[in-house]
Amino acid sequence: MRHFLLAFGCLIAIALAARAASAAEPDPKIGRTWKAKCASCHGVDGKGVTGQGKKLDIPDFTTAAWKKKVPDEDMRKAINEGFKRPDKPEGMDAYKDKLTPEQIEGLIAYVRELK
Repeated sequence: MRHFLLAFGCLIAIALAARAASAAEPDPKIGRTWKAKCASCHGVDGKGVTGQGKKLDIPDFTTAAWKKKVPDEDMRKAINEGFKRPDKPEGMDAYKDKLTPEQIEGLIAYVRELK
């Protein structure tokens, strides 16, 4: 019985690890959406180190501090409605008419996974 419980526990641990690994893999379609709509300013890596990113002082989305500070709802609003800082002449376009709600949720999850 003890061997059975040990084997069962190992199977559970392996299943949970496989599930966590597959959940961490980004959807390739969302990755393409990021590259097409976001990377020119935010960078492919999300660090904001692009010409436009520097000009607009775009934050590094990969930092734990930024991720903790910015809730999903703020990201959702920025993607849907656009975003402009009062002290900057340009900003981010609104995407509510260009992206589906599923794509927007996918982008939020994608940003959360950036490292």
